[in-house]
Amino acid sequence: MTARVLDGRAAAQQILDDIATKVGARVAAGKPRPKLATIIVGENPASALYVRSKQKNARQVGIDSEDHRLPTETSTEQLVELIGSLNRDESVSGILVQQPLPTHIDLFQVVIAVDPVKDVDGFHPINAGLVAQGLPGGVQPCTPAGIIELLDRGGVHIEGASAVVVGRSNIVGKPTALLLLKRNATVTVCHTRTKNLAAFTRSADILVAAAGKANLITEDMVKPGAAVVDVSANRVDNTQVGDLGPGVDGVAGWLTPNPGGVGPMTRAMLVRNTYEAEIRRRP
Repeated sequence: MTARVLDGRAAAQQILDDIATKVGARVAAGKPRPKLATIIVGENPASALYVRSKQKNARQVGIDSEDHRLPTETSTEQLVELIGSLNRDESVSGILVQQPLPTHIDLFQVVIAVDPVKDVDGFHPINAGLVAQGLPGGVQPCTPAGIIELLDRGGVHIEGASAVVVGRSNIVGKPTALLLLKRNATVTVCHTRTKNLAAFTRSADILVAAAGKANLITEDMVKPGAAVVDVSANRVDNTQVGDLGPGVDGVAGWLTPNPGGVGPMTRAMLVRNTYEAEIRRRP
């Protein structure tokens, strides 16, 4: 069996093209152009690369972007003050605070400082709570939303499926499980304390690997024909690899490439969230 590819790059481009059309129509009608404000604290090359990619995607669809680079020694209070000014700035549609932040910064205070309407990451407790309750109006976090979108576009049937999420982070694992549950999958969340992980993964019609451990999921741990989503971006010998070991592509029915699967979808969802944040503020 050769797995069908869940091509994140192609799907993301389709989403970006659609948003570009909508942004162009709004601007042509005399409405303000959406704007994404990004914040980086410190000198993290990976963070800088991620933000540049996100800004590039935003510009591709006609969304303006402004970049705020702060020194490593920036305090929590200084960062919160900047966020407050962006909250008040009517030209800003969405605010992205790139993580990770330096360890001396209080992440919770930063997350709750962002206006929930401008929270394009979907991290604010109000948005997280709305998503957890399955209520309308909540901003879905980018990576989980991208995973669901990719499964849908790939023709993977979610309703009634047995779904296993390996990883329980607040950014990916937990919200992915909630979105799958909302779509009527039967969901199991596994983590570092899970005993006999393979017993769970072998039962999964949909397997989401988001543990951040290279080669964690081997081919004998995958149910034949399953849809397998490889989320993690691990570095091994200066090369990006996910959580999947060799041979999984010969067992799975659907598979995301890594890179080229979830990453482009995450960025596309960020752009979509920015556009939708502008629509909510100024229909």
